[in-house]
Amino acid sequence: MKGEKWVKKLNSHLLLLKTDMGKKLRKFNRATHRDLGYFFVAMILIYSLSGIAINHLDDWDPSYVVNKWEVKTSKKIDKNSFDKEQAKALLKDMDIDDPFRKFYFPNDNRLKIFFKGGNVIIDLQTGQGRAETLKRRAIFHTVNWLHYNPNVYWKWFSDIFAVALIILAISGLFILRGKNGLKWRGTILMTLGILLPLIFLMLFYF
Repeated sequence: MKGEKWVKKLNSHLLLLKTDMGKKLRKFNRATHRDLGYFFVAMILIYSLSGIAINHLDDWDPSYVVNKWEVKTSKKIDKNSFDKEQAKALLKDMDIDDPFRKFYFPNDNRLKIFFKGGNVIIDLQTGQGRAETLKRRAIFHTVNWLHYNPNVYWKWFSDIFAVALIILAISGLFILRGKNGLKWRGTILMTLGILLPLIFLMLFYF
């Protein structure tokens, strides 16, 4: 009888220990998921926004707003005597008020003038040309610049963020218990999330 009581007591202690460890692990898991989510919320937004922008490279320039328009000048341009002051006057003649940068002749029949934020190319024979301005997109230019890892320090921080995303994904699986967790709802949603990229790969990759 004493042996049975001892075994029951031991089992009771082991059950309490198991339960206590389980609670501590769940608490640690929730705290880790929560703290990483708070710390990396800016990174998640940065890479999400830039990811959307880069996904649509065929539809738009995600970093710059490009404006193009036709221009014309009646001024005669002599390649041999053309100078900076004439270039400034030419820009003013075409209603371009941005500060002059520099100019050069790509060939005998073309003049290209750079101004702040753009350039203009003029046909020396006809005086016709095309002006173009390049302006950074608000927010998107910044997040895209960060997305492409501008230096080694950001690269390592991005690697840390990638590892954090893995931890967030795994820890998130065990936040909820019962039917809303992996026992039912969580497993169904996770399975669907795995199947979608697999189906896409089967249709378009293999």
